[in-house]
Amino acid sequence: MQFRRSEPVTWLCLALFFAGCGAPAGDTQLAALFDEEWDFRLGEYPLFASLVGDHSDDDRLTSMTLEDLARRNRFRLDLLGRLAAIDRARLSTEDRINYDMFERQLRDAVEDYEFKGYRIPILADAGFHISFARLPSQTRFTTVQNYENYTARLRAFPTYVEQHIELMREAIETGYTQPRVILDGYEHTIEAHIVDDALASVFYAPFEAFPPSVPEDERARLEAEGQAAIMEAVVRGYQMFLDFMLDEYMPNARATTGASDLPRGREYYDYLIRHYTTLDVTADEVHQIGLDEVARIRAEMDEVIAETGFRGDFAEFLDFLRTDPQFYANTAEQLLTRAAAIAKEMDGKLPSLFKTLPRQPYGVEPVPEHIAPKYTAGRYVGAALDSKRAGTYWVNTYALESRPLYVLPSLTLHEAVPGHHLQNALRLELEGLPNFRRYSGIGAYGEGWGLYSEWLGIEAGIYKDPYSNFGRLTYEMWRACRLVVDTGLHAMGWTRDQAMDFLASNTALSLHEVRTETDRYISWPGQALSYKMGELKIRGLRKRAADALGEEFDVREFHDVVLLNGPIPLTVLENLVDAYISNDTSG
Repeated sequence: MQFRRSEPVTWLCLALFFAGCGAPAGDTQLAALFDEEWDFRLGEYPLFASLVGDHSDDDRLTSMTLEDLARRNRFRLDLLGRLAAIDRARLSTEDRINYDMFERQLRDAVEDYEFKGYRIPILADAGFHISFARLPSQTRFTTVQNYENYTARLRAFPTYVEQHIELMREAIETGYTQPRVILDGYEHTIEAHIVDDALASVFYAPFEAFPPSVPEDERARLEAEGQAAIMEAVVRGYQMFLDFMLDEYMPNARATTGASDLPRGREYYDYLIRHYTTLDVTADEVHQIGLDEVARIRAEMDEVIAETGFRGDFAEFLDFLRTDPQFYANTAEQLLTRAAAIAKEMDGKLPSLFKTLPRQPYGVEPVPEHIAPKYTAGRYVGAALDSKRAGTYWVNTYALESRPLYVLPSLTLHEAVPGHHLQNALRLELEGLPNFRRYSGIGAYGEGWGLYSEWLGIEAGIYKDPYSNFGRLTYEMWRACRLVVDTGLHAMGWTRDQAMDFLASNTALSLHEVRTETDRYISWPGQALSYKMGELKIRGLRKRAADALGEEFDVREFHDVVLLNGPIPLTVLENLVDAYISNDTSG
């Protein structure tokens, strides 16, 4: 897989901050461990391999048996042992960063296995069966072999489902299920794929139009085999999963909501805090940071309300925003058009804020119907560099009365540019980093950047009236509330109603979003902490750099420092920014 070297300075010369221009060649023993782990990962996770451009096993799905999970854990433990034998002190600064990140990834994977996190392969708005439905859009179709591989994967789906069902049966036996309260309506994410006609399936899309590179005399066969695989394997697999959910899982799902109610739950939640924030902080500390941020943002919100001339208290203003038709699109097309216009406007502002821009484009599409009712307001879906599709900014057009236009600028900047698309597309184009770093997903870094990107909209002039600025603040308040609500739910015994009341009384989120978001936090402990903790760190580091450099501070260079090393823990980011400041001030 080829990646374009970024032309402007920064990441190539980050060695300036470490050892004078031109980084050391790197430790060969360490690099060998990275390569071994990467080859193992590609072989074990063929869906992941396809996404990153390795098509050796495009006909397989990942095996999820208990034996496979145990074998992978033994491999990681062995790597950790061999990693410990390398003298970290003799490594270059850059290789020490690689060493620490590699060790962190391995230890997190081992710890998650020891907590048996694999027992919960579904979330309130996600799951292995939902991810599988994206296979048609994530697969390249240019040859006969591509189609045959795709059909083979469809044929493998029932076994894939059976393996996940076995993991979820263990969850039932051990009391390690998702809470029952978040599963109302969950069957709709499965039923959408149980069709009577293959042509009605999302999996049929690749057969609707063949590319010229596929010979015409092969097309009828490929289409017939694809239709058969959909009806005989895909539909059967989804029906199997639906029966299991309705007959076994939902009736036996736990009545409690917090992670601390699980076996070893508080220990598990403490691990998740560390994992998602990359910081050594406690639930109590995060909770207090959240309360402090809620108070600060609320004061700013009151100032914006005063700008509008609205007469009434905060609760009445929220009710006005939630009910006045002027703040809502009448059609799905209108909502998508507005989102696309905001994205295009921000595209034009990027050169004033960024030196290095990605070459991969992105599009704006609605959230697929089969997941929209329980899905969040929007999300970014990336694409491999060798893909024939662009990155995608999904906008949820379900229940338009719950999709206020005043938050659309913030949502767009977070999910598209300068948020997730820009950051992830740049990550794919980096050269010189070990693959495990280039494809790392570090929540506090990525989601912190997304929230920071919303704030950048102020500099870019995207918020043109008090209502859109209030929308920005309500999104920031939403992320601050997450610190309070997530820790409240999973460490302090809060109920679902308490969490929803806190969100509803402090943000302008629609009540539908309040419910879906609360269920997301219940089902995915710790992840919601990533946003605000990451954003606070990035903004704090920017202020540190601006204060230290004064008139020499260039926000475009600062953004290169943040983005052009790929996803990194917040502690590593802090070290890089400090090195950037030291280099600049030393001459």
